[in-house]
Amino acid sequence: MQRFVALVLSILTAPLLLVLAVITAVGMGTPVLFRQQRSGLGGRPFTMVKFRSMTDAVGADGKLLPDSERVTAWGRFLRRSRLDELPGLWSIARGDMAFVGPRPLLPETVSSLGERGRERGEVLPGLTGWAQVNGNALLELDDKIALDLFYVRQANWRLDLAILMRTFLVMVLGERLTEAGARPHSR
Repeated sequence: MQRFVALVLSILTAPLLLVLAVITAVGMGTPVLFRQQRSGLGGRPFTMVKFRSMTDAVGADGKLLPDSERVTAWGRFLRRSRLDELPGLWSIARGDMAFVGPRPLLPETVSSLGERGRERGEVLPGLTGWAQVNGNALLELDDKIALDLFYVRQANWRLDLAILMRTFLVMVLGERLTEAGARPHSR
């Protein structure tokens, strides 16, 4: 069912995707999309796609500048509004992701988490998740993982619905550290 809904939403949002792609191309050039290998269900790799929000600017030493210096104003808008994630609908339609679940991490990050990384991979990664609606960028990695594991252990349709509703609030109001995010290890 999620795959069908994602396909329908991809078609319905196609005009918006086109506008975002054109603005991204004009503002940052090509490529418009950012692609990266991430770990999916059971650690299976897949290519995650989102709108690009950073330039490839390098310093005098030839190394990429820190992320904070490469994110453009348009990129900040895309990230804050979560519109950069819209191409992820195709990952849901393909069955690589779900609407709700732990955000997909790099394979090396999952591997470094050991048992926690394995447990986290027991569900499909999501376009949004428990950690994303409880602080996301305001959280340390260990706190995000604790929130992800809470989701894996408690996953049900009511929690998914609550996460989806809270995602819209985050899109409108921005990220806020919630009570769950402030104390994820007590869950």
